[in-house]
Amino acid sequence: MQVSLKKKETYGHYFATLRYAMYVITHPLDGFWDLTHENRGSLAAANTIIILTLLVRIMKLQFTSFLFLQVYWEGINIFLYIASILFPLVLFCVGNWGLTTLFDGKGKLSQIYMGTAYALTPYPLIQFFMILFSNVVTDEEGAFYYFAAALSVGWVAMLIICAMMEIHEYTLSKTILFIIATFFAMMVMVFLLMLFFSMTSQGIAYFISIVKEIMFRM
Repeated sequence: MQVSLKKKETYGHYFATLRYAMYVITHPLDGFWDLTHENRGSLAAANTIIILTLLVRIMKLQFTSFLFLQVYWEGINIFLYIASILFPLVLFCVGNWGLTTLFDGKGKLSQIYMGTAYALTPYPLIQFFMILFSNVVTDEEGAFYYFAAALSVGWVAMLIICAMMEIHEYTLSKTILFIIATFFAMMVMVFLLMLFFSMTSQGIAYFISIVKEIMFRM
């Protein structure tokens, strides 16, 4: 009996934190403050929003009208496509956390991830209806489609700024400055990762050539 009550409480808390995303996107300043400082959010809900965003992105490839999106499936690796979304998200969170930690930022890595995930909420909501909308409008009415696409991206960008501002307790100008700096940090991390994998692959290739040479001489 106690186990079932705990499960109900857990599920209740999960759905409450997931519903709270709707409040966050309409009241971003209060919403993001309470999200992290009053524990109104959860990592489980944040993960759900990320998963929904990935699903909508994949659905967009499959079901968007060819008038607005032409997809050549022969050149698409779905796993690389998913990684191309998740990898920048991870880099953004790590880069932002690393920079703000050095300059009196108040946010933890988990809070930055949660805030960023909640900020993505408008994207799957709007894009899902855009998929349906794209199949009932003509090319001449495409302006409405492109406006909705710009709205979803712009809304997310505004929410990310609000999230970082409330999480780190920065001013607006300082928040924007550190978001720009975060993108530079992301590029540096990508360069270092590419350098690391390049040196690793060269080391492995060198080691294999030595082994082959030894085996040949034996």
